[in-house]
Amino acid sequence: MKQLLVFVLFSTLFCWLMFSPIYKHVLVIRQALLQQEADYMLEIGASGRFGYIDGAMVAQSRERLAGYGFNPVRLEYEVVSTSGEEATNASSPLRRGTGIRLRIAYPYENLLQIDRLIGLEPPSGEARIAGGGMKMSEYVARSD
Repeated sequence: MKQLLVFVLFSTLFCWLMFSPIYKHVLVIRQALLQQEADYMLEIGASGRFGYIDGAMVAQSRERLAGYGFNPVRLEYEVVSTSGEEATNASSPLRRGTGIRLRIAYPYENLLQIDRLIGLEPPSGEARIAGGGMKMSEYVARSD
């Protein structure tokens, strides 16, 4: 009986040691991809040409992230400005010096369930990994 118990405990620990780094690696890669996408969108949206991040840009971002295996429906985008103005309105770009803040969040999707084998509680179903940042708008209205 002791040998069976030792076998079960050892096999549980062995499974966790074998597979946990893989899931952690997937988690780190997902977070890095979210951060890279947020940086790219802020670079484009805050440029002198745009001054906003609209729905079309978000849709293109969803497509890019779907190419990496993300479920586009589960991606959450939050775009706000530091002045309180609407940061998603293409007809009213944010003027130079106004900050555009972007946050892209995605659920963990049971990636860390294997941690239960060693007694660690995985994140809740509402928990999300996220990437984001803020960049000052460089948009200057042209006077033709």
